[in-house]
Amino acid sequence: MQRDQAPEIPQRPKMRPVEPKLVHYQGGDYIHLSDPLRMASESVLIPQQLLPLLTMCDGTRDIAGLQTAFLLRTGARLNDQAMRDIMLQLDAAFLLENGAYQAAVRQRLQDYRQADHRPASLADQVYPSDPDALASTFAEYVGKAPKTNHADAVPGDLVGMLCPHIDFARGHKTYAVLWERAKPSLVDIELVIILGTDHSGGPGMITPTRQSYATPYGLLPTDTAIVEGLADVLGHERAYQEEIHHLSEHSIELVSVWLHHYLGRSCPVVPVLCGSFHHYMVGAGHPDEAQHIADALDYLREVTRDRKTLVIAAGDLTHMGPAFGDPLPMDPIARAKVTADDTASLEDFCSGDAEAFLDRSRKEADSRRICGLSPIYLTLKLVGDGVTGESMGYDQCPADADGGSLVSIAGALLYRS
Repeated sequence: MQRDQAPEIPQRPKMRPVEPKLVHYQGGDYIHLSDPLRMASESVLIPQQLLPLLTMCDGTRDIAGLQTAFLLRTGARLNDQAMRDIMLQLDAAFLLENGAYQAAVRQRLQDYRQADHRPASLADQVYPSDPDALASTFAEYVGKAPKTNHADAVPGDLVGMLCPHIDFARGHKTYAVLWERAKPSLVDIELVIILGTDHSGGPGMITPTRQSYATPYGLLPTDTAIVEGLADVLGHERAYQEEIHHLSEHSIELVSVWLHHYLGRSCPVVPVLCGSFHHYMVGAGHPDEAQHIADALDYLREVTRDRKTLVIAAGDLTHMGPAFGDPLPMDPIARAKVTADDTASLEDFCSGDAEAFLDRSRKEADSRRICGLSPIYLTLKLVGDGVTGESMGYDQCPADADGGSLVSIAGALLYRS
């Protein structure tokens, strides 16, 4: 009788970017590893003392090398069976970049591209999937939103927007104030470009997709001609290298639901995920020096020249506190400083000053962790000079159970007269 083959593990295991979180479980401390792409149906709990091992799984060491390095780092020895069990658990959860994940992502990407559309991944979790229930929910949000003095006429054509991508439970007041103000200016919009934060994207990546995003109201059709042209400019391998991120990334999806509701119709959309600019904030270099970014912006400016286009940055602002790696919880003084710094960044946005917005985070070494940094900067570069703006709905939302961490959000609109 033929024996089942033992599962193979990578010779030099390399961890994928994951979201670690310290949790208490059955009297012990564990690291909860959550995959932002949600490739596996279950997450992984690793004893806290094994955290050094995970950080050493960078693809440069074989199993024996990992055992030796862990021993030197901690003084604890992991035998062969323990190492194998740990690596098998990580690989089964698709957390090793050079393991079973590769075949799984190829299959997932094939299924995604062959589907009729990009499915709504957060329906009935963040918002109702039924269109009537969604409309009622939005009406409730508008009723609860603070009334603002926006009765004055809009100062020109709406060309840009900053919209949060936080969950609706925490951000609904900001969403409602923003979209109510934008509503009169959406009537004659012909094309929408949504630049969304890619929370698991590679540094400086620009990732479009051919798929149309679904909302409870139907499909927002992707302008595939523009997407293919953008891919030609970027190079198809680079453009679609991380396309699978669209499947579970929430930034474009949550904005699309509000957009579709307030448009009240279908409208061509260009959905683009934007990777992190953190490396520019803490190291040398500048986004303007990246040829693929400059080429993408030039192309999008050209193809939208004769169409009334709205560019939306789907991004939140500050992420600070212990939930994001800071040693101390946010006290009232720290929160007041965040408010002042966020206000200055919003003023940069409303004046259309992309460089001032970027330089502010560079001088801070990205200490506020503005997760919308890249889409906001690219939105400002894309809409160009000669705009005026207004911000609204600023809020600081809790990011942990203790209230010591926060995510700040705001809405803003850019007009060209």
